[in-house]
Amino acid sequence: MLRLAANLTMLFTEVPFLDRFASAAAVGFKGVEYLFPYDFDKYGIKQRLDQHGLTQVLHNLPAGDWAAGERGIGCHPGRHDEFEEGVATALSYTATLGCTMLNCLAGVVPAGVDARTAHDAFIRNLRYAAPRLSAAGVRLLIEPINTRDIPGFFLTTTRQAIDIIDEVGSDNLYLQYDIYHMQIMEGDLAKTIERNLPRIAHMQLADPPGRHQPGTGEVGFPFLLDFIDRLGYTGWIGCEYKPLGRTEDSLVWTRRFLEPVSTEH
Repeated sequence: MLRLAANLTMLFTEVPFLDRFASAAAVGFKGVEYLFPYDFDKYGIKQRLDQHGLTQVLHNLPAGDWAAGERGIGCHPGRHDEFEEGVATALSYTATLGCTMLNCLAGVVPAGVDARTAHDAFIRNLRYAAPRLSAAGVRLLIEPINTRDIPGFFLTTTRQAIDIIDEVGSDNLYLQYDIYHMQIMEGDLAKTIERNLPRIAHMQLADPPGRHQPGTGEVGFPFLLDFIDRLGYTGWIGCEYKPLGRTEDSLVWTRRFLEPVSTEH
């Protein structure tokens, strides 16, 4: 049976962030993910996880100035010190939260920086992070993202990600495969997942073109999720979509995977 994780950055936004843990548990989620925990006290988050019996599946390394439009600094030359400080910060959170996966957002290529320079900066940063995360029992992931939503993003296809993983040469660097982004960039979802399954440590989903729940767009999720299950995928699949309507109403498609918590006594 596939394991679904609630992305608390996008789901249950009807309530404040720290209250979303309870909302996720109430509808049957056993795992959660989100973009970043760094604006919150890590012990406060840990208390919510423990209170509701949730696994902290994944979050991202610090990604620069998000409010200003930065979407990661992995490929940014000249910011290696900031990247390394971010690794230390992230590991302090994973140690408290019991999180065993961190995603490194490559970022948008800075103005005036050529592709080769950005590539070399990303390789350098991944080679720094991978062994340090390994020593802490944390997997390092990289995620290709579509350039329709984030123009200029450096890492955009599965093939590019696999080539980078091979070049870094670490046994602690994996692919985060986002069905939404990869449908937009390359399609051929089932065969791509099958071909790269040993390299995939985490998946995420949303239905393009609107990035809403499965069943609202162009992906045949009943087939695809059954296919992934038959392949023997044992990782988590993060529900990283923008609900049409209330979050609870968008979860009809999850009923075969989740067991809501009973409120009867």
